[in-house]
Amino acid sequence: MRLFDLSLRIKLPLWGGGLILATALAVSTSFVVQAWDNLNQDLLQNAQDIGRTMAPSLFPALLHNNVWGAFEIVSLPFSTNPETALHESLIVIDNDKKVYVSSRPDEHPVLGDLAALGPDYQALSLELPMAADAGIFASAVPSAQRFFVAVPIANDGVRLGSLIVTYNKSLLWQRFSRLVSRALWITLLVLAALLPITAYWGRRMMRPLQLVTDRISDIGSGQLQALDPSLYPYHDEVGLLFLAYKKMLTELQDKAEFEKEMVKSERMAAVGRLTASIAHEINNPLGGMLNAISTFKRHGTPDPVTQKTISLLDRGLSQIRETVAALLVEAKVKSHPLSTADFEDVRILINPAANKQGTLVSWAVDMPATLSLPSTLVRQVLLNLILNAIAAAGKDGQVAVCARAEENELLLLVENNGKSLLPEQLERLFEPFTSFSEQGHGLGLWICYRIVTQLGGTIRAESSKELTRFTVHIPLDSQNDSSEAKNLPD
Repeated sequence: MRLFDLSLRIKLPLWGGGLILATALAVSTSFVVQAWDNLNQDLLQNAQDIGRTMAPSLFPALLHNNVWGAFEIVSLPFSTNPETALHESLIVIDNDKKVYVSSRPDEHPVLGDLAALGPDYQALSLELPMAADAGIFASAVPSAQRFFVAVPIANDGVRLGSLIVTYNKSLLWQRFSRLVSRALWITLLVLAALLPITAYWGRRMMRPLQLVTDRISDIGSGQLQALDPSLYPYHDEVGLLFLAYKKMLTELQDKAEFEKEMVKSERMAAVGRLTASIAHEINNPLGGMLNAISTFKRHGTPDPVTQKTISLLDRGLSQIRETVAALLVEAKVKSHPLSTADFEDVRILINPAANKQGTLVSWAVDMPATLSLPSTLVRQVLLNLILNAIAAAGKDGQVAVCARAEENELLLLVENNGKSLLPEQLERLFEPFTSFSEQGHGLGLWICYRIVTQLGGTIRAESSKELTRFTVHIPLDSQNDSSEAKNLPD
C-alpha cells in the first residue's frame, strides 16, 4: 500500500509529526550554528579584552626587562580559579618571536623559539605579523589543536613584542557540546509534548469524518443511521459536513417513507379494484336472496320458528350486503343511526366465541341513545375487532371493549392481553392477505380499515408485552347521516 493511500487518521498525525520534526531540526540546526558562531565570537572578544588589559602593563616590563614582573602579570588570570578560565595559556614573545615569559614556563621555556614549541606554534610563527603597525591577529588553522589570538605590545608606535592568548579547541568543543546537548534535550522535550498532541488531534479530527464515511457506506444497504451532534459540536467544515449528512439523511428517510406509502397505496388500490369487482358479482345473487326473503315475509304465513329463522337470515344477509358495500370505494351505505341496542347485538354475537375459549370480555359503553353514524358499518368494525381480540387472547384471556361518544367523534377501544404483535406485523396489519396467523386471510382488519376510512376516521394499533390495543376514531357527521337515515325505509 502506498503512503498516500493510507487513512487520513494515519496520514494527518504522520504529516503533523513530520512537520514538527522538520521544524525542530531546522530550529535546532540554526541554534547550533548560531551557538558555534557566538562561541567563537566570545573567545575572540575574551582574547581581545585580555590583550587590551594586559598589553599596557606588559610594555614597561618588557621595556625595563622585568621578567618577574611580566610573569606576575600573565599569571594573574590563573591565580583565582584556573578551571573556569577560557584560555589555556598566555605567552609573551619579543619581536624576534622568542618566548619572553609564559603562564606555563615548564611548557614554554624562556628565550625559546616560538616555532620550537610544537606544530601549532610553528604554523602561528609563520603567519604572525610583527610589524609596528600590525593589529590584533587571530589564527585558527583547521588542522591545529589550538586557537591563537595575538595582541601587539606597543606604545607610541613602538612595538616590543606580542601577547599570545592560547585556547585549546577541545575546551571549545566541550562548551559547544554542552550547548548542543541542552538544545537536544529541549528539542526532545518539545517533541515529546507536541507529537502526542498532534496524534490525538489527528485522530480526534478524523473520527467524525470516519463516522460520516461509515454511515454513507451503509446507505447502500438500506441502513440510515443518524449521527450524534455532540460528537463534533463545532461549526467548521467538519461541522458543516455533519449538518449536510443530517439533511441528506432526513431527505432519504422522507423519500423512503414516501416510496413506501406509494407502494402501499398502489397495492391497496390493486386489491381494491379486485375486491370491487368481486363485490359487484356477490351483490347480484345477494339481492335476489334478499328479495326472496322480503317476498316470503310479505306474502307467506310462517310459523314462529320459521319467522325467527327468516329474521336471522334477513339480518345476516343484510350484514353481508353492507360488508360487501364497504369493499366498494364509491358505495353509499345507508342504515339506521347507531344506538346502544347495536352494541348489545354485537355483544350477543361475540358471546359464543368468548364462551368457547373461556375469554373474559368486559364492556364499557358510554353514549347517548343514538348517534348519527351508520350502525351496520360501525357494528361490522366492532365485531371484527372483538373477534380478533378474542382469538388473540386465547384460552382464559381477557378482552376489554370501550365505546364512548366525545364532543365530535366516536371512540372505540378494543384491548386484549394475548401475544404481542411484532413490528413487521404492525407495519402491514391493515393490508389484505397478509395475516400472520394460521387462520383467515387478513381481510377482517382490512375491511375495518376501509370502513373507518370511508367514514373519515382513523384506526391505529399498538402492541406491547402486556397489552395489544386497537383505537378507532370516527367523526360525527350528523347532517349527512341524518339525511341518509331519513331515506331508510321504515
